[in-house]
Amino acid sequence: MDLDAITKYSALHAKPDGLVLQYGTAGFRTKAEHLDHVMFRMGLLAVLRSKQTKSTIGVMVTASHNPEEDNGVKLVDPLGEMLAPSWEEHATCLANAEEQDMPRVLMDISVKAAVNLQQDAFVVIGRDTRPSSEKLSQSVIDGVTVLEGQFHDYGLLTTPQLHYMVYCRNTSGQYGKATIEGYCQKLSKAFTELTKQAFCSGDEYRSLKVDCANGIGALKLREMEHYISQELSVQLLNDGTKGKLNHLCGADFVKSHQKPPQGMEMKPNERCCSFDGDADRIVYYYLDVDGHFHLIDGDKIATLISSFLKELLLEIGESLNIGVVQTAYANGSSTRYLEEVMKVPVYCTKTGVKHLHHKAQEFDIGVYFEANGHGTVLFSKAAEIRIKQLAKELEDKKRKAAKMLENVIDLFNQAAGDAISDMLVIEAILTLKGLTVQQWDALYMDLPNRQLKVKVADRQVISTTDAERQVVTPPGLQEAINDLVKKYKLSRAFVRPSGTEDIVRVYAEADSQENADSLAHAVSLAVFQLAGGVGEPPQPVSCPY
Repeated sequence: MDLDAITKYSALHAKPDGLVLQYGTAGFRTKAEHLDHVMFRMGLLAVLRSKQTKSTIGVMVTASHNPEEDNGVKLVDPLGEMLAPSWEEHATCLANAEEQDMPRVLMDISVKAAVNLQQDAFVVIGRDTRPSSEKLSQSVIDGVTVLEGQFHDYGLLTTPQLHYMVYCRNTSGQYGKATIEGYCQKLSKAFTELTKQAFCSGDEYRSLKVDCANGIGALKLREMEHYISQELSVQLLNDGTKGKLNHLCGADFVKSHQKPPQGMEMKPNERCCSFDGDADRIVYYYLDVDGHFHLIDGDKIATLISSFLKELLLEIGESLNIGVVQTAYANGSSTRYLEEVMKVPVYCTKTGVKHLHHKAQEFDIGVYFEANGHGTVLFSKAAEIRIKQLAKELEDKKRKAAKMLENVIDLFNQAAGDAISDMLVIEAILTLKGLTVQQWDALYMDLPNRQLKVKVADRQVISTTDAERQVVTPPGLQEAINDLVKKYKLSRAFVRPSGTEDIVRVYAEADSQENADSLAHAVSLAVFQLAGGVGEPPQPVSCPY
C-alpha cells in the first residue's frame, strides 16, 4: 500500500472540518457538496473489501428518494447484498478520519479485517442521474485506482441493476449476464413466458402509466420497453426531461402525501405506479369513479405476490415453507389478512432492508416488502433446484404451475428490491389472475394511517425494542404513547429515530383518517416535548384529500 500516494491523492479530496457522517442502511447521504472526500475514501474501502472477499464489490452513487441537491454512496457486497455490518463501521471510521489520520485508519482496517494487500481487487461503479453524480463517481474511481484496484464504470444504472451486476460477476454468469442487455433479456424472457400462461392474454392489451420520479428509472425502463412491448405498454411520466428529481413526484412523495404525483393525469380505474429516484421502490395507485385516490403500497404488493406463490405451491402439492417479512410500518389490516385468510406466517423486523433481507433468507421462499414499496422475493438454493426439477417432471396443470414458479424465480431481482422487476411481476400476476386494480385493492381495507417527522436536537436520545414498536428511552415517552393510543379505536402508534438525520419518525393508524391524523399529531407533540424537539412544535395535520 503506497501511503505517500494515498496521502497526496487524499489532499485533492480533502475532508471538510468538523463534518461527521454515519454509514446507515442507505449508506452515506448528505448534501452533494460535502461528499467528495467520502467518495474517494469509499473507493479505497471497496478495494480493501474486494481483496478481503476475493470478489467483485459494487459502489453505487445515489441518494435514492432524497432531493436532487443531496447525494450519497453505498457499497454492495459479493452476492448483491448490503455491506456487512462490521464493514459499515469501517466505512464510518474511514469517512470521519481527519486528513492526517486517514492512511493510518486505512492500515488499521486492513489489519483488523485481515486483508491480503497482494490480492487483486475489482470494483464496479454505478450512478444515478443527479447533476453531482458523475463528478462524485470519478472521486470513487480515484480512490480505487490509487490502491491499484481494477474497475468497470457502468455509468448510469438503477441501484438494483448495480446489485444485479455484482451478483452476476460473482457467480461466474450463472445468475445472468453482467450487462444491461443481460438484465433486460433475463427479466423480459421470464415476463413473456409467464404472461403467455394467461387465459385472456389475447383479449386485452395491457397498459400502465409509470411516474419515474424524474430519475434513472425513466432511462432504464425505456431500455426495457422494446423487450416487453408485445405484452405491456408503458407510458412514462416525470421522465426527467423537465422536472426535478423526486420533486412532487416519485414513490416516496405518493406514499407519504397519499396523492398522485405532479404531471399524472388519471382516468377513473386506470392503473398507475411510481418509482423512486433510483428505482428500488414502487407503489401503485388509481382514482375510483368518484375521484377518490387509492394507494396500493408495499403491504398490498407483498399480499398479492405471496398469495399467488401460495396458490402455485398448493397446485403442485409442494410443501416449501413461505414467509412474509414486514416492519412496524406494515398496515395492521395486511398482517391480519395474510395470517388469518391466506394462512401465510408473518414476521416483523426492524426497519431497513438489510433486516428484512436477512430474515427472508430463513425461508424456502421469503417475501419481503416495506410499506414504502421496497422489496423482493428470495428463493433458497434448495427451493430453486426443487422447483426447476418439478417443472421438468410433473405433468399437465401441475407442470404448468411449476413452470410459472420457475419464471417467477427468474423475474425477481433476488439481489435487491427492484422497481422494474417488481412491476413486471405485479403486471404478470394481475394478468394471470384476471384482476383489475380495484379488485387487487379490495383484498382488504387498509386502516387509515399517517406518518409525520419531528425535528430533534439529537436522534440518539430515542432507543427502541420489539422491532422498533416500543420506545425504551427517553423515559415516559412509551407510556405517553400508550395513553394516547387508548383514546382511539383499532389504533396503534410507534416512533423511531431516522437512520440518517436528526428527526424522529412517527407512525399512527386508527379507525378513521381523522383519528389517525389526530393520534399522529398528539404523538408528535409527545416526542417534541420528551425527546428534545427543535424549532416550532408540530402543527395539526391538514388532510390532502
